[in-house]
Amino acid sequence: MSKKLLFATASLVAVTVASGAMAADLAAMPYTKAPPAMVAIYDWSGFYIGLNGGGGSAHNCWTLIEEAEREDLPMHEGCNNATGGTFGGQIGYRWQAANWVFGLEGQGNWADFSGRNINLAFKDFAVGTRISSFGLITGQVGYAVNNALLYVKGGAAVVDVRYDNIRVSDDSVYSRANETRWGGTLGAGVEFGFAPNWSVGIEYDHIFLGDSDVMARAVSAGDFNSTARISQDVDLGLVRLNYKFGGPVVARY
Repeated sequence: MSKKLLFATASLVAVTVASGAMAADLAAMPYTKAPPAMVAIYDWSGFYIGLNGGGGSAHNCWTLIEEAEREDLPMHEGCNNATGGTFGGQIGYRWQAANWVFGLEGQGNWADFSGRNINLAFKDFAVGTRISSFGLITGQVGYAVNNALLYVKGGAAVVDVRYDNIRVSDDSVYSRANETRWGGTLGAGVEFGFAPNWSVGIEYDHIFLGDSDVMARAVSAGDFNSTARISQDVDLGLVRLNYKFGGPVVARY
């Protein structure tokens, strides 16, 4: 066999061995799975401030329990629904653990809920109720699915209310009382994060005020004082807009 043929054969064998070794090395390399893509999750944690607006109705029932020179008491005077609009603001803080969201909130609202009814005990007179403002101090528990939050709330409520005894003949007030009443509140709402740091929602609240003995004082000389036991509760429907301070989302695998 010639030297050239031997050299060619040896070269072919060397190339074949090297190719096999490289293939073995490649086969021995471990397979690495590509990392999963990051998913943006809405984070409800942080301080927030916002505005709210809507409407409400206060249900008020009057029972006359004290009046000068009357012995046929108590006397039911009837009930009225004081309805109207409301506008206000809220500030609070939320923190999130997995899908659960907890929070504390303070809310204050201007209101114009007014109503009256003919006095069932004295047909020539009427009784009227007007709520001018209210406040709520509540805790919240909610469940979040990304940028949607469903929550319940409860706590304390305070209401500024005015009571009028009215002459039907000339629509004049002959006695009046102003009172700040404390009670409790329960509510529920749903909120959606629609843009970085911004969320919008709807909420229903019920305020429990119970009974209160209210003395209405005469407006002018010749009129008389009277005391009525007034039971009251309030229903609210609100649309809310909040701005949250801090990052709106967190990245999770």
